[in-house]
Amino acid sequence: MEFRDLKKQYQLLKGDIDQAMADVAASGAFIMGSPVKELEQELAEYVGVKHCIACANGTDALTLALKALGIGKGDAVFVPDFTFFATAEVVALEGATPVFVDVDPRTFNMDPKSLDDAIRSVHDHMTLRPKAVIAVDLFGQPANYPELRIITKREGMFLIEDGAQGFGGSIRLPKPSGEGTMVKRACSFGDISTTSFFPAKPLGCYGDGGAVFTDNDEWAELLASYRVHGKGSHKYDNVRIGLNSRLDTMQAAILRVKFKAFKEHELADVNKAAEYYNQLLGGMTKFLRKEIRITTPYVPEGYGSSWAQYTIQLSVPSGEGTFNREALQAKLKAKGIPTMVYYPTPMSAQTAFKEYHNFALTPNAERLSKSVLSLPMHPYLTREEVRSVVEGLIYSI
Repeated sequence: MEFRDLKKQYQLLKGDIDQAMADVAASGAFIMGSPVKELEQELAEYVGVKHCIACANGTDALTLALKALGIGKGDAVFVPDFTFFATAEVVALEGATPVFVDVDPRTFNMDPKSLDDAIRSVHDHMTLRPKAVIAVDLFGQPANYPELRIITKREGMFLIEDGAQGFGGSIRLPKPSGEGTMVKRACSFGDISTTSFFPAKPLGCYGDGGAVFTDNDEWAELLASYRVHGKGSHKYDNVRIGLNSRLDTMQAAILRVKFKAFKEHELADVNKAAEYYNQLLGGMTKFLRKEIRITTPYVPEGYGSSWAQYTIQLSVPSGEGTFNREALQAKLKAKGIPTMVYYPTPMSAQTAFKEYHNFALTPNAERLSKSVLSLPMHPYLTREEVRSVVEGLIYSI
């Protein structure tokens, strides 16, 4: 069993993917060929924004966003404490200060109340300027952008959406007219939003890749410049210090094929797999030892997830013993069931950030790092495989 079955996906899409790669090879346009622009247009239309600027990877996408917004030394950028390292890494690389914020224990995403507390701590104890919030769409589900937007607007801060895992997620929101609702997609919630096309992401290529999204024309021009060495009117007119962060043509061509499958059935299929997980886990927990608790993923009303991961929480009530997650993983591995832990260490506890002050308490991030376990999840997961995982889990605990 594969944790995310990219081999099966390729076998099913092989004809179109092979043809797309052959077309690029025949064209000789390996850098910034026409599939890049075509992909950008398709992604912008799907997300519902004016501009999509493709780049080399998801980390660069965040870096480009920070550069376009002019974020640097003396700025405080608020990031969730429970996420992948890159979200705070890019802040430090720009000379700004990452300030860690706790997460909601059910959705795993940034907690607005903890954000308020962190902002207050910066105002009271630091000389930094609160400049931006980077909210992460962890495991495929958008963060609580309606509440986060209220806070950033009040504080005059930028809101950046890190949708590296969230592409395809959504929130149903009231229409601006006040009559009825509309579905707004991930990568459209920030002033600038980003995503990653790392192979294991909901929409992944066959190497590294990323993209930045915005409705702001000025920022879009800056992003396009920064990604190609800060170029101006032509390739040898460099008007600012930038990056070498182009999405190559081969990856764009592959992504166009995979994006078609993503829209036509993969997003729906991965949600069916998640629903079946929920159904089985809800029905089989009666077989658990009474001191063990399994908490299935929570998706709030009106939210949609693209299920980059299916992450459960395993817990033992206070005073009823301990639980060995590593031993469980070993048992499952012996049964041919792969699992992963995203993430075993909160961001604020990473060695690289030991010199950064963090005034906000993050107990939820600390607890989650000890209790989460991600199970195999992808659009091609069969019902038989889901049942096998759940049975293996229940009888290994």
